[in-house]
Amino acid sequence: MEVPAGGLFSSLVSVLETYRGRDRVVRTLSYGCQLAGGILTRKDPTGSAFGHGLLAASAQLSHCRTVLRLFDDLAMLTYSHQYGLGSKEKDAAVRWISVLNNLADQLYYPCEHVAWAADARIIHANSSKWWALSTALWGVSLLLGIVRSLRILSQLRSKLKTQSSVASHSIVKKLRTKAKTEVLTIISNLADLSNAIHWLPPGLLWAGMFSPWLVGLMGTISSLIGVYLSYAGDSSGMV
Repeated sequence: MEVPAGGLFSSLVSVLETYRGRDRVVRTLSYGCQLAGGILTRKDPTGSAFGHGLLAASAQLSHCRTVLRLFDDLAMLTYSHQYGLGSKEKDAAVRWISVLNNLADQLYYPCEHVAWAADARIIHANSSKWWALSTALWGVSLLLGIVRSLRILSQLRSKLKTQSSVASHSIVKKLRTKAKTEVLTIISNLADLSNAIHWLPPGLLWAGMFSPWLVGLMGTISSLIGVYLSYAGDSSGMV
């Protein structure tokens, strides 16, 4: 179905008017610039002024997101408080994985803030240690998210096997849509996790071994999946 140009423009404006929507756009642009810039500078490390410009733009956009995350603590705290110990969750494994995930996310923000403040010379601290800690917490959160999605996906597959012959077409369709969402979430988290490990101190797996274009590729894959899932969720009324 073809989307009218005016409708597409209005949708873009609506996305940019929200904090989360703008963050998704900035994230996608940041990794996209790093991917393109990394490819160009890989071919010509010293002579590609445009490639280096794209990498500089990517760094600025990434820094912009870091600054904006200074205001995310209360939102995350509110979400963690509302979820609590996940009493409304039917599956105990999903509940406790989600609780640990929320804890890792909650701790991530202050650690990143300290690292940012140390880089800005607002406080005296070793920023590299705080960046490593915040990255490790991000990696833990991503890993927990992958485990959670795998658990949910396993449950959905079991339901599809038992209900596909007796359930209505709409119910089966919803289950398949949820399963597709979890698969895409796993792919997105794996892409981000590969970058998180790259940004950890050297010596752990492939830490420090990714080239800029590969970091950009992993981040672009994750970002585009995030944009798609957000759009699909809005279109279907999913939260």
